[in-house]
Amino acid sequence: MPITVDIDVMLARRKMSVGELADRVGITPANLAVLKNGRAKAVRFATLAALCEALECQPGDLLRWEPGNPADGTAHEEHRSPGHVG
Repeated sequence: MPITVDIDVMLARRKMSVGELADRVGITPANLAVLKNGRAKAVRFATLAALCEALECQPGDLLRWEPGNPADGTAHEEHRSPGHVG
């Protein structure tokens, strides 16, 4: 999946442990690890909001889109109209 999760970056910036963040958000450390390691298939907006509140950040600080992320084995194909140049 071309979505990369940067929770570990924010944890380091906030000098916070996974366990402390899990407690503040109200999820298990194991579920936080699944999200942090990019293995989650989805995240609830309520969980994302709680993460942002606990880490004092915006959703874009935790999630980013990377076309052709090698983690999923796909490459991004550019979609252009037939007459597009460049």
